[in-house]
Amino acid sequence: MTAHAFSRRGFLSTGMGIAVGASLAPALASHRSDLTSLTLSEAAELLARRAVSAVELTQACLDRIEKFNLALNAFITVTREQALAVARQRDEELHRGKRVGPLYGIPIAVKDNIDTAGVRTTAASELFKDRVPSEDAEVVRRLKEAGAVVLGKTNLQEFAYGGSSAVSYFGPVHNPWALERVPGGSSGGSAAATAAGLCFGSLGTDTAGSVRMPASYCGIVGLKPTYGRVSNRGSIPLSWTLDHIGPLCRTVRDTALMLEAIAGFDTREPGSADVPVDRYSRALTLRNSKLRIGVPRHPFFDELDPEIAAAVTAAIDVLRPWAESVRDMELPPLPAMHFVMGTEAYAYHERWIADSPGKYQPDTRNRLIELSEHVSKQDYANARRACDLLRSDIRKLFANVDVLIMPTVPVPPSLIEPVADNAARDPERTRNTWPFDVTGLPAISVPCGFSRSGLPIGLQIVGAPFAESTVLAVAYAYEQATEWHRRKPALSA
Repeated sequence: MTAHAFSRRGFLSTGMGIAVGASLAPALASHRSDLTSLTLSEAAELLARRAVSAVELTQACLDRIEKFNLALNAFITVTREQALAVARQRDEELHRGKRVGPLYGIPIAVKDNIDTAGVRTTAASELFKDRVPSEDAEVVRRLKEAGAVVLGKTNLQEFAYGGSSAVSYFGPVHNPWALERVPGGSSGGSAAATAAGLCFGSLGTDTAGSVRMPASYCGIVGLKPTYGRVSNRGSIPLSWTLDHIGPLCRTVRDTALMLEAIAGFDTREPGSADVPVDRYSRALTLRNSKLRIGVPRHPFFDELDPEIAAAVTAAIDVLRPWAESVRDMELPPLPAMHFVMGTEAYAYHERWIADSPGKYQPDTRNRLIELSEHVSKQDYANARRACDLLRSDIRKLFANVDVLIMPTVPVPPSLIEPVADNAARDPERTRNTWPFDVTGLPAISVPCGFSRSGLPIGLQIVGAPFAESTVLAVAYAYEQATEWHRRKPALSA
């Protein structure tokens, strides 16, 4: 029990507590010994009822970080004292009767390429190991405004340039389901921390699949919103054209709550879209029983791992009761993403790669130079123009379908070592995710099974531009019809 004025004991003994409802009493009873087993939504409701405190939730996460982060290497920086101070402030405000939202007092984590004022933001690189921003990224500002408690900064693939999270100045991130395997990248630390209960939710960035792939590999939910739905201002860029910021959580409802907090127009961000934001957590019921599902077989189902193929086929069958139709279809031709990403990555890093090449991990340095430096101006201009045209025309794809469904990742997570093998696997790993960074469409990964060896498998659901509500509702319908999201990795200290 945390000894402070607003502990559970304090509420009950002073008569200030609100009784826990019948629906949440079993959850609190079963998780009382480990509050981190609660979902974000459960923790938020118990906190609102004063059955738990923000300090208790924060201390529980900090204790779990201390116990398991050595094995996972999910966090680069833990802001212990700052998080506890904010949590105490949240409890005082709740005690005074302040009207708050569902993230108020909830401990979350932020990927370490997203700026946090006064807290170092390293992008997992020696180059930025002492970099301390003076201003929060817009998404962090919004989360703090919503009352969230930031626990610290999570590890990643250096500068988000890769899909394993094995290449970091601070060492590789380990998959909580199999410590010898990668968690996916580049948001591997956020995914591992969320899956292992070190936080209740986290932020990641996604340029070629870097939220959805680690969500799939770690058995959690990861959402890449529509391009422009969430501001990128204050994140260290990989590609200005392709970067997205999105939430990683343990359930679809939790993901909807985090998206509500971070979505919205940012007048200071050139790519931000002035489109109304839905109340996503209140739109999760799939009311339309005439759902039109599109299944793009090629290339998304080509050469699939057999266990992934079986799990995704079964997942599509689960959704058939809501479907008017399930039809095979094709996506339009896509521009060469590496021309855009590689050129923009090199443009950002050009001065540092020239002056301090030794401060980059070899894999990152090779990608920047070999994949980026030699792209012609014509190649970049043509690919960039094709990307813009595709995004303006992509709504036509949804004339006859509401969502697209496919595997998130076509192959299981590889071993962390050797690193060179991981770099070579990136095109295969990102094959099913990068098209939706190019098109800018909203896409979510939800757990849809496990391999015989106990590795998670993800289902990807994609919607029309700014149709996050539809994507979340379909994901929620699937989640509620299955039990995969209830499984948790068995960790030992």
